[in-house]
Amino acid sequence: MTIRLSAVGYLNARPLVYGLERSPRFAVRFDVPSRCADLLHLNSVDVGLIPSIEYCRGDTEYAIVPGMAIGSRGPVASVALFTRRNPQDVRSVAMDTSSRTSVALIEILMRLLYKVRPQAVDLPPDLDVMLDRADAALLIGDPALFLPDGASGARKIDIGDVWTKWTGLPFVYAFWAGRPNVLTPPEVDCLARARDEGLGHLEDIAAAESASADRQAVILQYLRDNVRYGLGADERAGLELFYRYAVEVGAIGRAASLRFF
Repeated sequence: MTIRLSAVGYLNARPLVYGLERSPRFAVRFDVPSRCADLLHLNSVDVGLIPSIEYCRGDTEYAIVPGMAIGSRGPVASVALFTRRNPQDVRSVAMDTSSRTSVALIEILMRLLYKVRPQAVDLPPDLDVMLDRADAALLIGDPALFLPDGASGARKIDIGDVWTKWTGLPFVYAFWAGRPNVLTPPEVDCLARARDEGLGHLEDIAAAESASADRQAVILQYLRDNVRYGLGADERAGLELFYRYAVEVGAIGRAASLRFF
């Protein structure tokens, strides 16, 4: 039986899905992170590359594919708060509607680190429009990656870097998850091999994504140096701390225990 996968359509997911579209085991579709979560909650896919916060939401207990995730330890480059004010002075934040995990992370940082409670405004990822409506704007994925510091007159604050400097831990943005027993051990191994092959072909991925040499260099550096694709002990510790803080600020009702295929 073919396993239905919903993968994130951003550059950061390319190494995780390398070659999977050619595999007879999987039928892959690509969505924004929030849609990956919705499809999994609706049982419209078997496994989703879901925002990590969504593991604690919905009525179903999920299992995580072990050993792999989309994360960072320090600057991630593609999750950023753009603001013309100091974070402590922000009174409203336009939240990228593509995001779920980073929205919760912004809430945590604003409440617990910067000691403010800005109003959240949900908007599509258009920086100019967002900054017209709010003091700051959260952007994720490719739109954030290719916008420099100073875009629209705003400072670009790397949220992954802020988290690691604050906690000393990596941050996990997304991972493969699905209903328990939906994957067999050979299928889990297939996903791990796809990740390993993707990490071995980062230059090919960058070349396939852009004809521009300058843009290829940005993509390659991002995939090689900013994004981390493991899910080890430090990443689990960061994930568990994120869940505890998310409960504290009311972003989720409970911190689900980590369960794996």
